[in-house]
Amino acid sequence: MGLMQKAIETYDKMSHLVGKEIEGKEPLASIGHIITRATIMITIDSDGNFVSAAAVDKKIPIPVTEESSGRTSAPVAHGLCDQICYVCHSDSDDSKNRLYIAQLEEWANSEFTHPKVEAVLKYVKGGTVNQDLLASGLLKTDDGIKIKNDKDLICWSVLGLDSPGYVWTDEELQTLYSKFYLSKISEREKSLCMISGEETVCTQQNLKGIFSLNGNAKIISANDRTNFTYKGRFADDRETFEIGYEQSQKGHNALKWVIANQGVTIGNRVFVCWNPDGIKVPQIHLPFLTSESKPAEPTDYKRQLFEALQLCKSTLKPDKDVIVAAFDAATTGRLSIAYYSEFKSEDFVERLAYWDETCCWINRFGVSSPYLHSIVKFAFGTQRGDNENARIEIDDRIEKQLMQRLIFCRLEKQIFPKDIMCALFNKSSNLQIYTKSNRSNLLFIACAVIRKYHHDKFKEEWEMSLEKDRNDRSYQFGRLLAVLEKIESDVLKERNEDRETGALRLQSVFVRRPGYAAKIIMDGLKTAYYPRLSAGRRAYYEAMIGEIFEKLSQFFDDDYNKPLTETYLLGYYLQKNEMYKKKENKEIMEENDNE
Repeated sequence: MGLMQKAIETYDKMSHLVGKEIEGKEPLASIGHIITRATIMITIDSDGNFVSAAAVDKKIPIPVTEESSGRTSAPVAHGLCDQICYVCHSDSDDSKNRLYIAQLEEWANSEFTHPKVEAVLKYVKGGTVNQDLLASGLLKTDDGIKIKNDKDLICWSVLGLDSPGYVWTDEELQTLYSKFYLSKISEREKSLCMISGEETVCTQQNLKGIFSLNGNAKIISANDRTNFTYKGRFADDRETFEIGYEQSQKGHNALKWVIANQGVTIGNRVFVCWNPDGIKVPQIHLPFLTSESKPAEPTDYKRQLFEALQLCKSTLKPDKDVIVAAFDAATTGRLSIAYYSEFKSEDFVERLAYWDETCCWINRFGVSSPYLHSIVKFAFGTQRGDNENARIEIDDRIEKQLMQRLIFCRLEKQIFPKDIMCALFNKSSNLQIYTKSNRSNLLFIACAVIRKYHHDKFKEEWEMSLEKDRNDRSYQFGRLLAVLEKIESDVLKERNEDRETGALRLQSVFVRRPGYAAKIIMDGLKTAYYPRLSAGRRAYYEAMIGEIFEKLSQFFDDDYNKPLTETYLLGYYLQKNEMYKKKENKEIMEENDNE
C-alpha cells in the first residue's frame, strides 16, 4: 500500500479521536476541517448578543471549504471561524465580509444547522463586531481607520446552550458541518478516485500545511499549466492523479495529526513513524534503550537490550504495521516524500535493536548506542567557541540528508556509510582542537561507528574491553599512543599544569607516520618526564610499552611506519580506559616501588 492509503487507514482506525481535545496534543480534524491557530475568542450568548472578547493562542479545528482550505490571495471565506477581515465589516471593501455571511447563511438555512451557527450569524449580521473588538482592545488600527491585525483569526464561544460553549470542542457541530459540506459537493460530477478505486466526487484542491515549517507546501498539486509538469503525457492534470474529496481530507488530516504529535524535525526535514492502530512505537532516531541508567558492562547491555526487545514485542503484536516517512519541502509550494517504507512490527523493532547491538560503545556512563544526530553533528559539524560550553554546529541542509541516510541504513540493515565513518576517524585524529567534553563525546561516537562499520563490512567483532593480544598493527599503535599520553599527563597533574600533552599535539602526525612520531614523543618523555616519575610508575609504564612493542615486532618492518587505519582509535580508547582503573594500577605501582 502507499502513503495515502495508510494515512486513510490511520484516520478510520483513530476516528474515535476526531475533534477531541487532548492536552499537549494537536487534535485530529474532522472532514471539512483544518487545524489552525486562533488569536481572538469572541463569546456571545445563544441569542447572538456580545458577552466578551479575549486574546487566545491556541491551535484548533475550524470548518473550511475546499477552496478556503488552500486560499492565498483570492478571497474565499471559511465556514465559521475566520480572520478579522472576513468577520468584521469594512467601509472601504466589504466583499470579504459578504462572502463570510453568505457562507454562514447557507449552513444556517440547511438541514444541518446548529444553534451556535445561528447565534454567530445573528451577531455578525448585527454589525457590531468592530466596535466590540475595539472596546476590548483587540482591534489594532492605524489612525483609527485601517485595521492592522486583520489576519488575526477569530473563534467563537456560545453560552446558554446545553453543548460545550467552545465551537472547536463541540463534536456535534463538527459532524453537522462535515455532513453539510459533503451534501453540498455531492451534486458535482463524479470520477474515479485512484486511492479507493471508487466513483466519487474528487477534490480539485488538496490540503496544504502538512507540517508547520512549510505551511503552504502540498503533497498533491498540479497547478502548473505553463511548463511541462504533465504535458506531453497527459491532456490535463486530472489524468495524472485524482483523489476523492473525503479520502483526501482523511489522508491529509491524518498525516498532519501524526506529524504534529509524533514527527521529529531535523534540518527542516520531518521524520515520522507510527502505527495505524495508534500503538506507540519506538522512535527511529533514538537509541532503542533510552533509559538514563546505562548498564556498566557489555554483557549487561546485551541482556537489557534483549529484555527491552521482548517487552516491545509483547505490546506491539507481530502482525501490526509500522509506517516510516520523511517529508521535505523542495519549494514553498511543493512537499516531497523524501522516504517511505512499511514494516511489520516484529521486523521493525528487531532492526532497531540490531543497530543498537552493533553500533555501541562504552563511555563513562556504561555501554550505549550514540544518537543518530550526534553521529551526524560530530562527523560533519564544526565546534563553535573554545570554552567548555562550546557546541558542535552543522548546516541544516547537510544534517537532514545525512540523518536520512543513517535512518535508511538502520531500517534497511545496510552497511554503515564509509564516508561518515572516515569523517569521524579524521576528526578524532586531531583531538586537541576540541574541548574536553566534546573530545570525550567524539571518541565515544567514533569508536561505536568504527565498530559498526567493521561489523557490517568485514563481519569482524571488536570487543569493548582491552584485547592486548589483538593482531592488528593500528590497534597496538593506538595502545602505545594512550600510554605515552598517560605518562606525560601524570607528571603534568602532579605539577598542576593544565596544558595539552605532546602526544596529543602530535596525534595527527602519529596517525600518518606512527613509528616516526612515537620516537619523537618517547625521546621527549625520557628527557623531561621520566625523571619525575616514581620508580614504580616508571617500571609499570616501561613494562607496558615493552609489551606493546613486542606485539608490533610481529609485523613486517616495511609496514611499521605506514599510516594507521581507523582501528587505532579502538586500541587508544580502550587502553586509556584501562589505565584509569585506579585501584588496580595503583597496587601494581606500589608493588614496584617496594621492590
